Amino acid sequence: MDLLQDLQWRGIIYQQTDEAGMKELLEKESVSLYCGADPTADSLHIGHLLPFLTMKRFQEHGHRPVVLVGGATGQIGDPSGKKEERQLQTREQVEYNVEAIKKQLEKLYTAEGDNKAIMVNNMDWIGQIDMITFLRDYGKHIGVNYMLAKDTISSRLETGISYTEFTYTILQAMDFNHLYKEFNCKLQIGGSDQWGNITTGLEMIRKMNDEDAKAFGMTIPLVTKADGTKFGKTEGGAVWLDAKKTSPYEFYQFWINTTDADVIKYLKFFTFLDKDTIEGLEKAVQEEPHLRAAQKALAEEMTKMIHGEDALDQAKRITAALFSGDLKSLSSSEIREGFKDVPTHKVEEGQSVNLVEVLVDAKISSSKRQAREDVTNGAVYINGERVQDLGFDLDDSVRLDNEFTIIRRGKKKYFMIQYA
Repeated sequence: MDLLQDLQWRGIIYQQTDEAGMKELLEKESVSLYCGADPTADSLHIGHLLPFLTMKRFQEHGHRPVVLVGGATGQIGDPSGKKEERQLQTREQVEYNVEAIKKQLEKLYTAEGDNKAIMVNNMDWIGQIDMITFLRDYGKHIGVNYMLAKDTISSRLETGISYTEFTYTILQAMDFNHLYKEFNCKLQIGGSDQWGNITTGLEMIRKMNDEDAKAFGMTIPLVTKADGTKFGKTEGGAVWLDAKKTSPYEFYQFWINTTDADVIKYLKFFTFLDKDTIEGLEKAVQEEPHLRAAQKALAEEMTKMIHGEDALDQAKRITAALFSGDLKSLSSSEIREGFKDVPTHKVEEGQSVNLVEVLVDAKISSSKRQAREDVTNGAVYINGERVQDLGFDLDDSVRLDNEFTIIRRGKKKYFMIQYA
C-alpha cells in the first residue's frame, strides 16, 4: 500500500481539504509537513500522540516532518474543544514546558538524512512581531465573519470568549504561513478539533502568497474507547509520556489492559506493525482471546517506542513476577513500582510486628482466628515467600529498603506494609 492507502486502512484520516490534490502532491514530491503542540504541561500524554505518530508515518515514506512546540501560542490558549477560558501560565513555565516536550517529541523521529525532523518553536517568529504589524500584516487578511463561522469560536459565544483566545486561530495561521515560506511546508495535520485552525492557515497562505501557492490540511479522528469512555485516562489520571509522571510499568499496563473491542483499532492507530501482522493478531483475538496476543504486542510496541528496550524489559519482568507471585527476581525499586497502588498499612515505631497481629491490624484477615488459619493453611506470603509460622515477626530481614514489606493473601490479594 502507498502512504494514503495505509492511512485509510488504519482509519487515521478524518478530514482532508483536497484529497485528490494531496494524493497528486505526495506522488510527485517529498513534502514538508507539520504538526504542533502547545506546552500546556511539562509532558504530553497519550491523547496527544496520534497526530505526531501519523507524521512519523509520513517520514518513513520519505517526507520531512516539522515538529512545532508553541512557545508563543502556549501563552495564549487554544479555545478548541474548551468550554471556558484556559488559565494563563507564566512565560517561565511555558518555556520550561517547551523544552520538556521537545525532548519527548525528538525521540519519535529520524534525525538523519534529507528528511530528518526539524524542531521549531513559534516564539521565534511570533515573539518578534509588534501589535501594529500583527493587525496590519495578518489581521487584515482574516475577516471577523470568517472567524465567527468557526465552531471553536461560535460554540463559545454564549459562554464567552476573550479577545485573547479569539485571536488564537490567526496565530496558528501565522505558523502555517511562516513554515510554508521558510520550509516549503505544504501540509498541516492535527486532531479533529484543529480543522478550523488548519483551514484558517490555508486562507492566510492563499492571501499572503502568489497565486500558485497551494497547501493542504488533514485531520485525525478523535481516539475513543468502545464503551464510550475517554481514551488515555486511568483512575490515576492521564497516561503521560514522562516516566516520572507515568512509569514505564504503568504505561505498559495501560496498553496491555486494552479490551478486545479496542485493541485492533489501537494497533492500527499507534503501532507501525504491518497489515499482515495486525490482521494475524485480529484473528488471534477472535480465536484465542485468552492468550491476549494482540494486547501484548500493543503494550510492547508502545512501551519500546516511548521508553526504550530497557524500560520495556523491566515492565515485562515486573508484570511476570506479579502474575506468578515470585518477587525474588525483582529489585526493591521494581517491587515498589509494581505495588504502588495496592492497599497500604503503616506500622508505627514500637507497634507489634507479629505477622498475625499485622494481618488483623491491616485488615488483611478479618480476625485473629482467620489470620491464624490463613498462615497455617499456607495462604500468606511475605515478599513472595510462603510463611506458615504463627510466631513470625516482620523484622529487618523482610523490610525492603527498611521501608516496606509486601504481603500476599491467597492468589491475587496484595498489601504493602510501610514502616514509620
